[in-house]
Amino acid sequence: MSGWEIPEHITLIEKRKAKKLLTERQKNMKPPTLLLERPWLQIEETPSEGMSAKIMTWNLLAQTLVRRDLFPTSDCLKAAQRRHLLHEEIERQDPDILCMQEVDTLDKLLPVLDKAGYGHRYASGPFKKHGCLIAFKNLLFSAAVAEKTVFYDDEEVSQEGTDVQRIGKSFRTKNIGLIVGLQRLDNPNNGIVVATTHLFWHPRYTYERARQAGILARETTKFRVSEPSRLSWPTVLAGDFNFTPLDPAYSLLTSLSLSPEHEAMLSLSRVVHTSIDPGIDAATPTAPAASGDEAGGAAGEDQDPDRVITNARSARPEDGLLGSEGLVSLFSELPRATSSYALGLSRYLDGEGELQRGQEFPIFGITHSLSPSTLGFFEPAFTSYTHYWKSVLDYIFVLTPEPSSIEVTGLLAPLPAEAMEPGLPQKNVCGSDHLPLVASLTFKLL
Repeated sequence: MSGWEIPEHITLIEKRKAKKLLTERQKNMKPPTLLLERPWLQIEETPSEGMSAKIMTWNLLAQTLVRRDLFPTSDCLKAAQRRHLLHEEIERQDPDILCMQEVDTLDKLLPVLDKAGYGHRYASGPFKKHGCLIAFKNLLFSAAVAEKTVFYDDEEVSQEGTDVQRIGKSFRTKNIGLIVGLQRLDNPNNGIVVATTHLFWHPRYTYERARQAGILARETTKFRVSEPSRLSWPTVLAGDFNFTPLDPAYSLLTSLSLSPEHEAMLSLSRVVHTSIDPGIDAATPTAPAASGDEAGGAAGEDQDPDRVITNARSARPEDGLLGSEGLVSLFSELPRATSSYALGLSRYLDGEGELQRGQEFPIFGITHSLSPSTLGFFEPAFTSYTHYWKSVLDYIFVLTPEPSSIEVTGLLAPLPAEAMEPGLPQKNVCGSDHLPLVASLTFKLL
């Protein structure tokens, strides 16, 4: 018998093998989490007829935008601390269609999506280190039958004037929209057009956000009607729109109207930034300039304490920025947008005439002491909650000529403010500075 065959040596070898196996398992194990459970609000029974889909949208907070000074109260800013929280949330929500923004670690995310049975399409703006991604379950949808990336900086909003005037932008933002057509496997005649976007972040560039929102709705509609087989498909716009229900863009999308307050907001934001006109004297402004990138998402906006427009001049006729009439015209021939959360929460909370049930969930209109007739009253109060910035910025819109053509059967409940203190990201709450929105929708087939 050789020395290595005696029982003591065999035991030592087995111990080393066991230790190596345990080490490998630990490497592949997800760190333990106690992510806060968000209730699922069942609003209606899923109709037996129509096409149903569970749709999720989420701004993941690109790691390239994370800085401690923007998120001073977060306990998980490193990629290794956040990544498994993001992946776990996606897996536990298990959407049929997933729209994501600020996606920058594709090498880590795509294997997770692939293992969970998702196909995907990804696009980003020029020279950006993060982009937008639409994922879809391969068991439900064929690979995207068509797709389009919308580069807002290059899109025209007028048919008259010079190239500059036809584009009519106020800031070179490098933001995009991503549109895909998804065909159902169980019935190739049915499908859904899905668009996701991340609109320009700076809070004072109201005009530019309205321009971008109008372009996205227009291009998504053109995409749907360009192919006869897609004419009856529902259209969803889901993403980080960076505006609240009190913003002109929200009103234009959902009701094609502008109030005097909207007019004032738009008037103040009709400027041209140095990214468009390099001749602007950069030494004139006294505050920091807005960056063309997101500067850390919504929280980055607080880097400018007064949230003022800098490094810009007032717009001139030769710049081609649309007036209010031109903006209304941009949206006028498009289907109105219905917000899944505003529609679903209004039915959930008003089902028994108990508006006070809204106190269980942070509702935008209640938080801001608005009239229940105000547009967007029933939106969640918060979809982004950080030390510096707390607001609703994310939506799942459905473009439809008639809201009755969709049923919101369920929603992932909004979180109360106290659950997100002292500001996202938080290990036990959410791995991003934005909360995911999830809606189960049923579309009546035409």
